[in-house]
Amino acid sequence: MVVAPEAQILILIGLILAVAYLGIFPTLKEKTLNKLMGIDLALNVLALIVAGAWFWGTGVTFTLVFYETNWAIFTIVCFALLEIPLFLNFAKKHGIRLDGRDDDD
Repeated sequence: MVVAPEAQILILIGLILAVAYLGIFPTLKEKTLNKLMGIDLALNVLALIVAGAWFWGTGVTFTLVFYETNWAIFTIVCFALLEIPLFLNFAKKHGIRLDGRDDDD
């Protein structure tokens, strides 16, 4: 079975976000914006490393709605678009302030 390159990256991002929002983030004792952003940065880098290992130097182009792009831009944009609603829902559910201040500030 051949899977389109876009689908491969979307599946990768979906798996990373599932692990993050169903496993890593809920088990944190201290859920703060800064802690979540640090972990999120590491997960973004992981997605880029895996996508790069798959597609760097292959010349494969990715369709992003109305234009074609490379694997890195496609990964970053899709990761952000898929994660933003998950993050906002998680932050609301756990009372995480989006202004960067803790409740005791």
